[in-house]
Formats: sequence, structure tokens, C-alpha cells
Amino acid sequence: MAYSDFNIKTVQSDFGLEIIEKLGIFANIPSSQISEYFAVTLEENIPLAVAINTEKAKSELIISNVLIEVRKKFDRKISFFSGIEFNIDKNRGLNGYCDFLISLSTEQLFLKSPVIAVVEGKNENIMGGLGQCIAEMIAAQIFNATEGNNISVIYGAITTGIFWKFLKLKNNVVYIDLRDYGIVDNPGKIIGIVSAMLQQEA
Repeated sequence: MAYSDFNIKTVQSDFGLEIIEKLGIFANIPSSQISEYFAVTLEENIPLAVAINTEKAKSELIISNVLIEVRKKFDRKISFFSGIEFNIDKNRGLNGYCDFLISLSTEQLFLKSPVIAVVEGKNENIMGGLGQCIAEMIAAQIFNATEGNNISVIYGAITTGIFWKFLKLKNNVVYIDLRDYGIVDNPGKIIGIVSAMLQQEA
């Protein structure tokens, strides 16, 4: 078993989680000012990614650029990892590869303090990625506890590139925002939410 094998029902029962679903959990977080470079990049890349219509294209053309924009916003004092192997507890299914992990550390050669797990929604199915994302968030929580990292909340995102769904894990409670946030209409909102997560303020 690996992260991608979990669905929301199995991850809840296996880890004894309380799940709270609510519309607009992150809606009050203000949009962030985005750079002109990012705006121009999205204008060019979004139509191309939609036309190609593969997960790889959306990952390379949209998701990676969102994370690069966030990293620049934090003056490169955070790091992110793409396609990293993250084996925490194989016996409990907390092993395998993560699409993206964002870390509260400048270290880019190795993962030090993961705080956000980003999962690509397979076949445009955001809801289908909930179990995988939560499992990766639990793994990040365990990793930080083992390493002595003082990170009280772990966040998650499931995205098709165009639409983003955000989650929050505190202790054994998972909060799922039922609203999906679109990057076409308001890219600054996506940047604002991810930034607030990194500041542990979301």
C-alpha cells in the first residue's frame, strides 16, 4: 500500500481522524499581489496546458509556476520538491512518491520541514485525491514530530492546475474546504492561501 492507494474513507479509519467539511474555510484569506512575470506566464501557459490536457502538462506549465511564484514571494527562504520519495511508515501505507511537498526550509538538496503536500488531481478528479493528500499530510506530521520541527499545522492542496482544493490537519482533525478556487479568475487568491499556509496563518 502507498499514499495513492488511500481514499478518504480508509485514511479516516486507519488513522482515527475526525473530518470536518465546510464551505469557504480559506475564503477570507486575502489575495496576494502577483508578479508581472507570473501573470504573463499564466496567460501563456494556461491555454496551452488546457489544450494539451495531460497531468504532466498542467504540472509543468501551471503547478510548478505557482510554487515558484510562492518561493519568490518568500525570498527563496522556502523550498519545494517535485516527485520526491517520502517513505515514513511502510507498514501503515505512508510510503511512495509525492507530487509536490513544500518545506519551511531553505534546504533544497534534502527535505527538512514539510508543511504543505500538493497532490495532482488525477483525470480532473479533485475529490478522488483527498485520501492520498491526507495520507501525505499525516506522513509530514509524523516526520516533523520525529525531527523535532515545531510545526503545529500541516496543510494540503489537491489541484488540476486550474482548480485548487485546500485542506488543513491539526492534531487528528482534518478540515476540508468544500470550495474549489480557480486560478484563471483569481491567481492571487491561490498565492495568498498558500502563503498563509506557509506562515501557519490559514
